Amino acid sequence: MKGWGPMPPRKLKVELYDWEGTRYVFSMEGRLTKEKIACILELVERLGAVSEEELILRPVPEAEPTTIYEKIQLVIDKYFPGSWFTTRQVKEAFEREFREPVRLSTVSTYLARMADRGLLVRAGPPSARKYRLNPESASFPQGLF
Repeated sequence: MKGWGPMPPRKLKVELYDWEGTRYVFSMEGRLTKEKIACILELVERLGAVSEEELILRPVPEAEPTTIYEKIQLVIDKYFPGSWFTTRQVKEAFEREFREPVRLSTVSTYLARMADRGLLVRAGPPSARKYRLNPESASFPQGLF
């Protein structure tokens, strides 16, 4: 998702066996940098489990959104990436996308919080409020490398 403050932590899990059959599991979660990943890979190589040439990294698939906040972010990114939208439009798109009900007041609360955090631009009086993504906060999340 683009333009959304703190992203869910990145995850990296490495499982391996050394030549004696001992199983090692390394798990990292949070802000993963090249340096941190290099340290894990160096440790793997030192354990003698695999050589540097044999190391294969597979990206961990993005987790499905689980909170209402994350689901609203996804709906806005998918259905309203560059346009104005209302609370009711987000509610309807949310219910279509996730096939689960959500109260209009809940959506309104989350949109107001996103606007207060600078993620959304808010316009109009409360009875005719509209929102859009704040172009100054929209950016793609950084990958592992």
